[in-house]
This record gives sequence, C-alpha cells and structure tokens, in this order.
Amino acid sequence: MFVPDSSKLKLSKEGKDYYFCSTDCLNKFRSPEEQIRDLKTKLAVAWTFAIPVLAITYSGIAYKSFILLALTLPVQFYSGFGFYRGAYESIINRMGNMDILITLGTLTAFTYSAFITFFPNAITNSAPYFDASVFIITLILTGNYLESITKKSAGDAAGKLMQSLPKIAHKVQGESIVDVPADTLKAGDILAVRAGEVIIADGTVLEGYGDIDTSTITGEQEPVLISKGEKVVSGTRNLNGSLSVMIERAGSDSTVNRIFEMLQAASSGRAKIQRIADIFSSYFVPVVLVAATISAIIWALLINSSGSGQWDIPILAFGSVVVIACPCAIGLAAPITLLISSSFSYENGVILKNTSSLDRISKVNRIVFDKTGTLTDSIPSVEKVDSRIDVDELIMYAASIEGHSNHPVAKSVMAYAKERGIETVPATEVREIPGQGILGIVQGRKIEISRLKDDDFSGIEVKIDGEVSGMFLLKYRIREGAMDLIRNLHSEGIKTSMVTGDTRKEAEKVGKSLVITDIHSEIDPEGKSKIIMEYQEKGDFVLFVGDGINDAVAMEVADAGIAVSDASDIAKEAGDIILARNDITLVLSALRLSRETIRKVRQNIYWAIGYNSALIPVAGGILVPVFGLGIYTVLPILAALAMGMSSTSVVLNSLLLRIRLRRNVFQQSWAAPA
Repeated sequence: MFVPDSSKLKLSKEGKDYYFCSTDCLNKFRSPEEQIRDLKTKLAVAWTFAIPVLAITYSGIAYKSFILLALTLPVQFYSGFGFYRGAYESIINRMGNMDILITLGTLTAFTYSAFITFFPNAITNSAPYFDASVFIITLILTGNYLESITKKSAGDAAGKLMQSLPKIAHKVQGESIVDVPADTLKAGDILAVRAGEVIIADGTVLEGYGDIDTSTITGEQEPVLISKGEKVVSGTRNLNGSLSVMIERAGSDSTVNRIFEMLQAASSGRAKIQRIADIFSSYFVPVVLVAATISAIIWALLINSSGSGQWDIPILAFGSVVVIACPCAIGLAAPITLLISSSFSYENGVILKNTSSLDRISKVNRIVFDKTGTLTDSIPSVEKVDSRIDVDELIMYAASIEGHSNHPVAKSVMAYAKERGIETVPATEVREIPGQGILGIVQGRKIEISRLKDDDFSGIEVKIDGEVSGMFLLKYRIREGAMDLIRNLHSEGIKTSMVTGDTRKEAEKVGKSLVITDIHSEIDPEGKSKIIMEYQEKGDFVLFVGDGINDAVAMEVADAGIAVSDASDIAKEAGDIILARNDITLVLSALRLSRETIRKVRQNIYWAIGYNSALIPVAGGILVPVFGLGIYTVLPILAALAMGMSSTSVVLNSLLLRIRLRRNVFQQSWAAPA
C-alpha cells in the first residue's frame, strides 16, 4: 500500500528512504529470511492450537469454554500479535490497512467469547466462538507465509548471484598477493583472479587472459575470451587462465550489487496502476467498518426486536464483514507481479532498473533510436586503407596514437592493427581534440589523425610530419537483429525514429537499410531531447533507446529509456531498463514484457476489488434466508478462508505470468514478418 513520508516507520538504505505502515512490513523488507523464519514459528504455533480448538468446539466435554480459552490465548496474542501492532501503528500514522480489519474481527470474536465464558448467563442462547478467532489468524498467517515464500522464490536469482561472490579476494600488493576480506576492496586496487573463481569487482584487465562465463549477468551461455585492456564485471566466472584486474567499481558500486539492489527494489516496486489500489484501499477500510457496523445493528434490531437478548449473531456478522473484506489481496496485486516480472526478465537479459516505468512503456507508440552503438555496432569496421607509404607502417603509426583514446574510431583502428598482427610503439605528447581528432609523437615523427571531411565516406585521415600519408575508410555495420526488430515494431504499430550526430548521408544509409524514414541527423544531445519533446507534444508516448553519454538527457526527457548492453555508465543510470545481453531484439521483449506485466497487475487488482466487494453482502447476511442463522456459526471461519483464498489467487495468477513471458516474450521466433 502507499505509505506517505510522514510515517514514523522509516528505513534508510543506500541513500534512499523507505516508509512503512507497520513494523512487520519494515522487517519483511529489511530481512526477508528472518521474517519468514518468524512467520513459520508463529504459523506452527497457530496450527498446533487451532486443530484442537476446532475439535473441542464441537465436543461435549466439561469446562469446554475454559479449555478453549486456554488454547486460544497463544494463537490470539502470540501468533496474532503482529496484526495488533500493525493496527496500532497504522492508526498512529493515520492510515488504514488490513491489520485494522483483522484486529477488529479477531478481537471482537475473542472478547465476546471470553465474556460469555466467565459470564455464561449474561447473554441468552450464547456460545463461544474461539474457533472463529483462532482460524481467522491461522488462515491469514498461512496466506502471508505462502506470499513470503513465493516472493523469496521469485527473488532467488538475485540471492544466488550474491552468494556466488567469494568472501576472500586476492589483492596484489607489490610483488606479492595477499588474501583480504572482499568487502575491503576499493577502486584502484589490483585484483588477482585465478582459474575457476568468480570475479568480485568491476574493472579492466591489466595482464593475462581467460574464457569468462558471463551467463549470470547477460544470460549468454557461450564464454567470452577476455584479454589485456578489456573490461570484466563482478558476478562473472573466470573459467581458465589468470587475470590481473584494476578495480574500477567495488562493493555497492559493482555490477552484481547494483543488479541485486534492482531486484530487491522490485519487491517493493510500484507501478502507477497500483495507486488505484492504494486509493481504493484508503477509502475501502472505513467503508468496510461502516458496513460491518450497519450489518451488526440491523441484525441486533431484527433478532432482538422480540426481546430475546441474542447478541452473538450481530457480533459474528460484524466480524465476518471486516475479515472477508480485508484488502490485503489488493495491496499484494502489483508488488508480487512486479517481482516475478523483474526476476524472470533478469534471467533472460532484461534488467528492470525502474519497475514503475512499466506503466509508461506499455503505452509506448513511438521508439526513438540512437544510431551509433544502438542500431549499428558501437565500433566501426575498417573497410579499406589507402596509403602513400607502407600500409603496415601507416597502421602502426595510427594505432600507436589511437591507443591513447577511448573513441569508437580509435578502437576500430586498434582492433584492425591487432587483427593484422601489427605491434604498437610508445607515443608521447599525445593530445586529443574532441570532435576533431588526436595527435602525438611516434618514433620522433609528428602524427596527426583527423576525421575525413567527405560526405561520401566515413573515415580518418593520417598526416605524418604535416603531409597526408593515408586514410582509413570506415563503415558502421547494422547491428545483428536490428532489421528484424524494426520490422516487428512496425508490424505491431509502433512508429520508429532515428537521431544521430552523424552526417545526413550516413544516417540515411542506415535508415534505408532498416526502413526507418523519420531520421534526424547532425543532432547534439540537447537537440535529441527537443525532438523527443516535440513528439510528446503531438501525443506520442516515447521510448528512447541509446548507449552513449550524449543519450542520457534524451532518456530522462523521454517517457522511458532503455540502455543497450554496452552503454556508458551515465546512460545506464538514466535508463529505466538495461539490456544485459548484446541483443537489440530485447527492446521488443521489454515492450512486450511491460504489456504482459501491466495486464497481469490489472487482472489482480480488478479481481481483488471485485472479489472483496462481492463477498461483503454474503458476510452481511444475504444468504441467511437460504441457510438460516446457523450459517453464522461457520461464516467467520469461511470469511478468513475466503480472504486467504483471495490473496492466494492473486499470487497464483501472478505466477502464471512466468508462463506467459516464456511463451509470448522470450521464446518467440525473431524472424521478421513478411
């Protein structure tokens, strides 16, 4: 349920404040394992006493009422204590929650039964209803336990990921390697990773090489060969070889910790549609209390109009209404669905960084793509080298300078040199000029590399001592799967656009290949955001997909953002969804995932609201003309069972989401429609 920041129950975690309606909810968030153990103990006590209570209730043994009272006390005030504390805290915080209804229902039945146990002649034709109070608590605790283990099961992927991390790390100190606690590592430390070990921090390989199993992070089963200069992330496993890694992010900043936090946050995540349930629940609780009171008054007037003094039916009617209408299923409708959705999508390479964005993504009718690194490979390929000197010599000069740059073009030149087996040499006085090129001294010669000023070609020009000595012609290849993605989006009625800082001619080449006609070229980061706002002003729900630092602003402005697998850290921070796998078709998976998830949340909320609303008249006595007043001897228990079934049905319906996601989202054929 929605809890305002005025609540006194607050927990601060990783710089973010969380507010709760009760201590139980806070403990469930802070330590779910401990909460499940506590709940299991309370449930064991409840069932241990509930079964004898039920058996003795319908027996004729002496002192039955006193025996029932003794057996009820542990259930009422140990197993049920969390409900009473939650009700008190809810009232103190001026909020209505399910604990208030459960407390009123159980204490009403218990107090009435205890009263007539000690004063059996005070109310005519009366009998204790300890069984109603005991089974209300027991059945609701059972439903809560099932909910908790379902959430735990859904979040196991995150837990297993954290458990896989070693507690001891091999830190390089000078010429020696020292074993230190893993949580003492920090950026700048050098980590030694041996064969078979899980990498505990994010960083860059300084020495060595090995096959890395990235399946826990990306879902890819094929190991990736990693060597000097390449990045590794925490949570992946070094299958063979030895690595020395310069740590860039450790502890809470590492990839594996950030993924774990995202999945944990999903269990308390909020979709916008959940606000409907929160608003409904905030009004529903007082309405239920009024309905229960009116029901009790009407039965009191009807039954006692002849002066019979029979008060058990009005009291049981009151208790039945407040229990049967308990809105816990309504509050559960969105969080359990979001948790299952985020857990399953993570297993398939889609990380839901912000589950509240699913509402917006489900309404998207236009997707704006960045070009370079999103629709095309992030690093261009060298198509041709024209040289006025020896080709290998030109490549050596260029690669020696470009080795000092992180620009995609520089990486392509370095990759080309490596492919041809050309070694680089030291460069000095290297200076990079953003947007223009890079220069430096190699073997005493001045090397200048600049972008080709030619609309017909993408590439770089190399000058040696001021003379043009050659050029590299480059080509950005269309990313694998991009063509099928665009065609599938068009077949589903999604409009597509492309924005890029590249030339018009290069943008049109890519657009023509992908059948994207709405193209914006030579656009700076601010221009990208303006274009998105123009679409929004026309009524479009815009999803932006990108990978670079210059895409971060556009992601923030768009209704939602997706960062592709090799996106910059800033882009990933801005994005609502991160693609963990190098598979652009996962954009469509994310779109379908959002629709399926929100559809399931709506089903749960509408089912829970309809179910609870429809059963209030039943608890109020609408079936008495058919079954007689005797129905109230079992109705409180049936009310608790019905409330538990309501929550259970929501959980089971949410679990069906995994099947739909497997069939309709992550296992579909990616062949483009004809």
